[in-house]
Amino acid sequence: MRIVFASTPGQEEEISGLIHYFYSGILPMYFTDKEILEFERLSVLHLESASYETLKDAFYVMASLQTLIFILEAPVPGDYHRSLFQRNAENLRQYGLYFPFDYDSFLPGSKETDTYFSLYSPAANQLPV
Repeated sequence: MRIVFASTPGQEEEISGLIHYFYSGILPMYFTDKEILEFERLSVLHLESASYETLKDAFYVMASLQTLIFILEAPVPGDYHRSLFQRNAENLRQYGLYFPFDYDSFLPGSKETDTYFSLYSPAANQLPV
């Protein structure tokens, strides 16, 4: 007999928060609002398609999202980040999250974006809740 622990509501909230941050803090640095809207339409990183059920699975998803965010927020991402990025992107795909990007999609200077006026970026004058 094997005992498996299901993912907790706290983990679900954390994963949802990381995905929200990916859309509001990461994607606007690399993509236009029109492209991000298309990502939403294509269900990129949407939890409805995810297939993680255990504590371990949820931790892998959280760790992968956190690692991708860390890499993409790095001031100067290097080539040594490439394999780490690919491994964590593949983890997300394994757990049913649609993540169609590769490392080259996020290379600095590859796209012209306006992060100051993105619909997806949080307002600069927003009051804390």
